Amino acid sequence: MEILKVSSKSNPSKVAGAIANVFRQDGTVELQTIGAGSLNQAIKAIAIARGFVTPEKKRFHFIEEVTTHLTKIVINRWFA
Repeated sequence: MEILKVSSKSNPSKVAGAIANVFRQDGTVELQTIGAGSLNQAIKAIAIARGFVTPEKKRFHFIEEVTTHLTKIVINRWFA
């Protein structure tokens, strides 16, 4: 599983492209953020990435794990 680190200065569209590409290849992606600003960018990127993979009939869900300083978000395939 590839780990993508997102900062508060990350471009959500570029992060979304990376999420979509890794998701297409591996079926799972992990994002790491530190702080509210980077978490905000990551959530925006997830919403955009969902739009990138939906036309391909691929769907995903994400699970957020928050610790004291680090937020880990794991994106997996969703089998309906």
